[in-house]
Amino acid sequence: MATSKASKNLLATLIVFSTILANATAQNAVADVVTQDFFNGVINKGSGDCPGKSFYTRDAFLNAANTYNQFGSGSAEASKREIAAFFAHVSHETGFLCKIDETEGENKDYCDEERTDNPCNPDKKYFGRGPLQLTWNYNYGAAGRALNFDGLNAPETVGNDVVVSFKASLWFWMENVHSVISQGFGATTRKINGDVECDGKEPELVQARINYYNDYCNQLGVSPGDNLSC
Repeated sequence: MATSKASKNLLATLIVFSTILANATAQNAVADVVTQDFFNGVINKGSGDCPGKSFYTRDAFLNAANTYNQFGSGSAEASKREIAAFFAHVSHETGFLCKIDETEGENKDYCDEERTDNPCNPDKKYFGRGPLQLTWNYNYGAAGRALNFDGLNAPETVGNDVVVSFKASLWFWMENVHSVISQGFGATTRKINGDVECDGKEPELVQARINYYNDYCNQLGVSPGDNLSC
């Protein structure tokens, strides 16, 4: 019995150690790809006086990425493609990390009143904020619960706290986009804004995202793969 118990304890320890090692390896892989030079190359494309330049940082991104060890996981090629895809969409949504809050977002209604599981606060707005421009009450509510902030009553946290800002975007990515990354870049566009852009609705916007993706893949030394459009 003692030997059996000791074996079980050893096995449990090895599992924990393996998990910690795998997480650390994934985190190191993302940091190795998203170098300071790469991050600067993205954010420096934004206009000189934009608010994002004094808000978004590589350290905040890596801090947020540590929360999601499956982001950028897999082979070196798969990791680079996912990172390139993420920053391509970020570049499109924010103008190269220039924008924090959606332009004229205060004038837009992103309250889905049918989503009673995430009731809107009438004094708050759920417009786009952060690297992927998180929108809608149901996304703020779910992200808040996952990341331990009050997304429904304090959605502005995504635009005020840079780590939460990146975490909220990575939350959305892991919940909605990560699972289709192997299907090609076009599948990620469909997940992010397919109803507006895909199936011939806004081909110029789709192509802009593809151009960013191809550029980042080229910088990271990885082929973009197939199925780029949606």
